[in-house]
Amino acid sequence: MTHNHDSKLFDGMVIFTQVVDCGSFSGAAIATGHSNSYISKTLNKLETRVGVRLLNRTTRSISLTPEGQVYYEQCQQLVFDAHDAVSLLKQSHIEPKGVLKVSCPTSFAQSHLQEVVSAFMHQYPQVNLELDLNDRHVDLVQDGFDLVIRATEQLAESSLVCRKIYSCKGYTVASHDYLKRFGVPTTVAQLSEHQCICYSNLKQANKWSYSHNNGTHSQVEVKAKLLCNSASMELAMVLAGHGICRLPEFVMEKALQQQQLVILLNDYIPPTIDVYAIYPSRKHLSPKVRCFIDLLVEKMPKVAL
Repeated sequence: MTHNHDSKLFDGMVIFTQVVDCGSFSGAAIATGHSNSYISKTLNKLETRVGVRLLNRTTRSISLTPEGQVYYEQCQQLVFDAHDAVSLLKQSHIEPKGVLKVSCPTSFAQSHLQEVVSAFMHQYPQVNLELDLNDRHVDLVQDGFDLVIRATEQLAESSLVCRKIYSCKGYTVASHDYLKRFGVPTTVAQLSEHQCICYSNLKQANKWSYSHNNGTHSQVEVKAKLLCNSASMELAMVLAGHGICRLPEFVMEKALQQQQLVILLNDYIPPTIDVYAIYPSRKHLSPKVRCFIDLLVEKMPKVAL
């Protein structure tokens, strides 16, 4: 007998949750494509099998009994889990498709994203990419992005999922030519006498903070010779000898390798700048987003994360 009951354990469960969700037998009938009498019979059988009344029925409406409420919550979870199980199976086989909307800071995209985007387009021809390259703060949900890449020293707490994909240092730099003309600052305080190039997306663009190797902290208010919202433009102007700038390493890797820039203030600890892939909670991460993140992680230079 028990075995017989076991084999019918899930019978009627989906119909039952559908009736509760729709608020009526006729609603559930339309939603499932069954007749009203089929819905009614299924529920009667279910109540007989579980041995309690689950629904109070009147001609006008239906409502859950206390036992029905408890059972409904469990059934609902089981139905969700069953849907999840199916979509997991499908996800490992289905080709990512649709539109993938990604936002990324311009300079990071130029230095590190081109290979990832190219590989993604080769591997997943059914996905159309929309890349929004800008350095402003975007709202992932409000602006309708599937994925946002952001570089920051401090990540704001949020309900979104963040995965660190890259890490580098930030340096204070100038060109040889600039230093020849204006001298080399050796303390933070001396920066206030120099021409500085500041990043306007920061709240306090012209207040630069430093931590010394000996544990002390200093802040200086600098004169913004140029205030600008693009790191690549800042780099171009530093290279052209217009001033001192603070930039993440990824913006100026080439220039540093070719020794076009001098790193200043070596007695101070360079801040770490982390780059994150940020996306909505991972409960239903679509294949297109998952595949893009996997590629990002695979293609990023292997740095200590």
